[in-house]
Amino acid sequence: MDLGIAGKTALVCAASKGLGRGCAEALAAEGVNVTIVARTAETLEATAAAIRANAGVDVQAVACDITTPEGRAAALAACPQPDILVNNAGGPPPGDFRNFTHDDWIRALEANMLTPIELIRATIDGMMSRGFGRVVNITSSSVKAPIDVLGLSNGARSGLTGFVAGVARKVAPNGVTINNLLPGIFDTDRIAVTFDAAAKTQNISVDEARKQRMATIPARRFGTPDEFGRACAFLCSVHAGYITGQNWLIDGGAYPGTY
Repeated sequence: MDLGIAGKTALVCAASKGLGRGCAEALAAEGVNVTIVARTAETLEATAAAIRANAGVDVQAVACDITTPEGRAAALAACPQPDILVNNAGGPPPGDFRNFTHDDWIRALEANMLTPIELIRATIDGMMSRGFGRVVNITSSSVKAPIDVLGLSNGARSGLTGFVAGVARKVAPNGVTINNLLPGIFDTDRIAVTFDAAAKTQNISVDEARKQRMATIPARRFGTPDEFGRACAFLCSVHAGYITGQNWLIDGGAYPGTY
């Protein structure tokens, strides 16, 4: 299927690896020129080179912290008028809510709620004026089914979800959509760290920890960044113009609810 977005421009956050990279690669494969952002310059440049070699599109790499005003300014200077915006940032640490400080909450809100909103605010009018725009926010399955130890993430990402629910309806008449992708367990570096910690806590091997977690997923496997990226690319396509304000759960069937 031709997604109809060749020649468009995209700003993809936290795209040097994992789910962000999967999204950048999928968009580039469709002929989209991408600006990718991440904090570690060396990893980011390696990813940019790989995408250029594989897709033959224009790829800009901006090493910055997108959760800061300076980082957002640098990203928007490189890609001031994107047709596609993919918001993404690492989640806050787990813990007991009783131990979270005010500063912990502010950091979580800055990264997982306010930064996406600031980037949407900076780019949405341009999208509306051109009659086409796609915003995809990578959030978490915890928005659908809260995870008790991820109180910071539950709160911050739910705040972004509520904001999107309102603004998506306002911009829809101008050909702009805003949707959220909610990943479950995906085979990335981040989850590898989680399994390493779980293995030490339970005094089992990392492989056993992975198998135990995989058994709880109806698909009996973890997701891949490649398939996540393809879902993102479809939401950014011309074929998805009638999909907006939605929360797409991608978790292999782990969420047990009907709705």
